[in-house]
Amino acid sequence: MGKTYGVLLVAGDLTHQENYGAAFGRDPRSRVVAVTDEPGVPERRDRLNRRLAKRFGIPFIPDLSEALKRSDVHVASICVEFERRAQVTAQCARAGKHVYVDKPLTVSNREAASLVSEVRRAGVRSQMFSMFRTPWAQRARRLTDSGDLGSLVSMHSDLLFSKGHTGTADLNRPRQEHFPPRRFTYIDSKRELFTMGVYSIGIMRWLSGRAVKRVYARTANYFFREHQKNDVEDFAALTMEFEGGLVGTLSGGRIGWLSHLAGGISGIFLAGTRGCRFVDGARPRFEVACDAPAWRPGPPHPDDPMGFWRSSTREAGGVHKFNWRTVPGAARSDESYFIDCIEQNRESDMSVAEAAEVLKVLMAGYESAATGKVVSI
Repeated sequence: MGKTYGVLLVAGDLTHQENYGAAFGRDPRSRVVAVTDEPGVPERRDRLNRRLAKRFGIPFIPDLSEALKRSDVHVASICVEFERRAQVTAQCARAGKHVYVDKPLTVSNREAASLVSEVRRAGVRSQMFSMFRTPWAQRARRLTDSGDLGSLVSMHSDLLFSKGHTGTADLNRPRQEHFPPRRFTYIDSKRELFTMGVYSIGIMRWLSGRAVKRVYARTANYFFREHQKNDVEDFAALTMEFEGGLVGTLSGGRIGWLSHLAGGISGIFLAGTRGCRFVDGARPRFEVACDAPAWRPGPPHPDDPMGFWRSSTREAGGVHKFNWRTVPGAARSDESYFIDCIEQNRESDMSVAEAAEVLKVLMAGYESAATGKVVSI
């Protein structure tokens, strides 16, 4: 048995830490040792941090600086708000901890570049969460690596989550994007190009091995009053020109609970010089028909009205969708892949340096959506 890596969870409930912490706990090479955060966080965040620590049966340490002094902490899993993410990740790296960061990396290219330098100086391993380890992304990678499609000519990715109560946006009020984006963190909505587009951009860079040169984007509001109230998009479309003339397009957003039999649309269309293929994130699957209670979402949760998080969705008392069941693949979890990188002392395929390149595309997308022009990177 080799070394066991202690994982410090920075931020708690109603973040993706609910998933990351559980996944690190399932890997026999790692164990979660505590939950922590910066001192002085709002009461709501402090309460949710403590709640995750209690549910996981681990200590809560209210001061991040103190938690980072622990000798049994080797990895920091960071899920703080977007606006705090760069400073917290840099602090963890300076303390000599490997950093596993929620997506997207931060809120500006300047912060991202600074963070990349901090991590490089610290000599630690880094990774931003991606969908690379999903079964469908792994199938797409095997397909592009096989050469069966020939040279890639174009790609299109759809990632659309079926969450939230739709039909509440005012379609008579078209939204005008602004650049740079003024705010990123809200309880009841998210910037969907930012939080969904990050996956597709990352996957297309990963599959093609090419950088993006130019971007054209549109952002809009079609579904949710929560997004409209906060002046953030619930849907976005992006076109990218990669090096060598390769074209990539994506749609990303949140399209409501009633829009899909399961969690939403995920997949990628790949066109090459020898053929085309669509890789569907909902296949292989089996379909269930039975006399179980019909699906219903439950009333909006006061802490999470859009149903972003598993814990609050359970608390709301809805009946979960069961008609589609995808067949699990054999791919490793994203968290286990990161432990592989630490053990083998190698760079992750979604290191903070790569994540910073993805952020450049996202920021160019917002500039394009605000100006109506093609933006070069």
